[in-house]
Amino acid sequence: MVDAPRLPAAYLAPGTSSFADFLAGQAPDLLPSHRGLGGASNAGELAPHGTTIVAAAFDGGVVMAGDRRATMGNIIAQRDIEKVFPADEYSAVGIAGTAGLAVELVRLFQTELEHYEKIEGTTLSLDGKANRLAALIRGNLGMAMQGLAVVPLFAGFDLEVGQGRIFSYDVTGGRYEETAFHSVGSGSLFARGSLKKLYREGLSAEECVTATVQALYDAADDDSATGGPDLTRRIFPVVHVITGAGGRRLPDGEVAEIADRVIAGRMSRPDGPAAALT
Repeated sequence: MVDAPRLPAAYLAPGTSSFADFLAGQAPDLLPSHRGLGGASNAGELAPHGTTIVAAAFDGGVVMAGDRRATMGNIIAQRDIEKVFPADEYSAVGIAGTAGLAVELVRLFQTELEHYEKIEGTTLSLDGKANRLAALIRGNLGMAMQGLAVVPLFAGFDLEVGQGRIFSYDVTGGRYEETAFHSVGSGSLFARGSLKKLYREGLSAEECVTATVQALYDAADDDSATGGPDLTRRIFPVVHVITGAGGRRLPDGEVAEIADRVIAGRMSRPDGPAAALT
């Protein structure tokens, strides 16, 4: 006679009447709270994400530019999203990460800077703006731990020292000042590599804009989440130029002319312009 298989000891031991508690002790991976959300590895894959933002300083100011694609996993969620916004008259912020949270954070940042100016009668210093943005990012740390991170890039014209400055951040709110140029987002590695090749001291505003558009093109060339210039829909990067006279968004027609020149050059040299070796 073959003995019937015995149940594991845990099934025979006295304990709580709660099946959920029993399951938590014996097979916690079967609980809903331990499962992925809709097959995604984390919550961040369920929300549209903004990608590559670049910034570069020139004599007399700073340029910030962003591509127009938002992705949700392997899907293009939006082709014409705007990721670069004026923070106030002399600064701009570009968003990378979870798009919805990033846009709300930028709106709060804009409102706080406007409120400060109305109360104090003067604009907050550029360092003060950068520090305040760091605090807002730090407040989103709980969401970032769930995959809903917001990692912006901040740039502006410092009226006290008379030059453009660039600040990057991590998800904990750490603030880091960058030299000359920087990029964030999924295509940032390729964009920074492009700017290392193209950037030089003494660039004019137009040359600096062209360099950032070239960098975004290179990012789109190697990163599927970054959108390149869309010639059929006439969708081009959003570009802001900030100087001592204030900031302005370049008209779409002006950016289109620069993008068209970049694309024309790529027809004969797909990898972009070559940098001098000396």
